[in-house]
Amino acid sequence: MELFSIVMILFLIGAAIAVSLIKDMLGAIIVFMVYSLIMAILWEQLNAPDLAITEAAVGAGVTTILFVISLKRIRGMKR
Repeated sequence: MELFSIVMILFLIGAAIAVSLIKDMLGAIIVFMVYSLIMAILWEQLNAPDLAITEAAVGAGVTTILFVISLKRIRGMKR
């Protein structure tokens, strides 16, 4: 396995642990987006470009936007 892939897997594990430990919701959303982008890079390394594009678009794109909008609405309801 390449050194780059090993480093990406270590970052992926770190992001997975961090997203579950972070108390700030916006911070957790950002780390989740980073997790999805790292996963997209790993899919590309595994020669699965269709999965990489889907992971980047859905995981890092659409899901992150939906989480941020939901967080905004929740914070608006609390005030």
